[in-house]
Amino acid sequence: MWYSDRWSDYELLDCSSGERLERWGRQILIRPDPQVIWDTPKRDPRWRQADARYTRSATGGGAWDKRDVPQSWQVRYGELTFNVKPMNFKHTGLFPEQAANWDWAMEKIRDASRPVSVLNLFAYTGAATVAALKAGASVCHVDAARGMVQWARENAESSGVADRNVRWIVDDCAKFVEREIRRGRRYDALIMDPPSYGRGPGGEIWKLETNLMPFVRLCAGVLSDKPLFVLINSYTTGLSASTVSYVAQTAFAGRGGRAEAQELGLPVTATGLCLPCGASCRMEF
Repeated sequence: MWYSDRWSDYELLDCSSGERLERWGRQILIRPDPQVIWDTPKRDPRWRQADARYTRSATGGGAWDKRDVPQSWQVRYGELTFNVKPMNFKHTGLFPEQAANWDWAMEKIRDASRPVSVLNLFAYTGAATVAALKAGASVCHVDAARGMVQWARENAESSGVADRNVRWIVDDCAKFVEREIRRGRRYDALIMDPPSYGRGPGGEIWKLETNLMPFVRLCAGVLSDKPLFVLINSYTTGLSASTVSYVAQTAFAGRGGRAEAQELGLPVTATGLCLPCGASCRMEF
């Protein structure tokens, strides 16, 4: 498991009975997590004093019960600064377990000692984009949601990299990659965080189990002749790290890369254990 254990502004305080107790800066949040199937005693008093709690509805969705929570606030990870806020569907705009991947990608880019171009697909609020820019890469950031791309731009500004070599693209990722292939554009590194399920702007249905393999194979067409790395993230329950690794090795067969896949994890302060938070495959060339 790859641990994200270098945080100071984020802490997974405890987890029990389908919920996480988290510290985001000074804010204490409780959010649901289907991975938390155990029911250890909730001894931390912050379970009863949280600033906000997201509760799922029996009819689907859910809502935040907030006390005195700012509309948004900032958290820092090393030299990176991100804007977070309670969103619909329990999210805050940041996945703290991905910090292990930010560290890895930044090290790879800095150690390359050459210009590195990165294509970040399904790029959400741009944490990986900001990390790559901070490490000195040029980045093309692509997401279908205009609001998420704007949020990513704000994160880049907060981290002091808004003036770096970056393109912000609002588009369907597969259609964008197809156009880049026709244009002859190539990238040294690919980062992708495809959703488990979604709909494209034209109503197209995306299902990870069905679409991941053809999508990754398509992306092989925009990888440069001197590739650096490919990073694929998955939050789909039941899709193992080994499966994601097999997809990558199959799609990029013949390129000489080496793939390694693991679960991502967050240390739990109350128990000393580690909460699994999805899987990642890192492919190095």
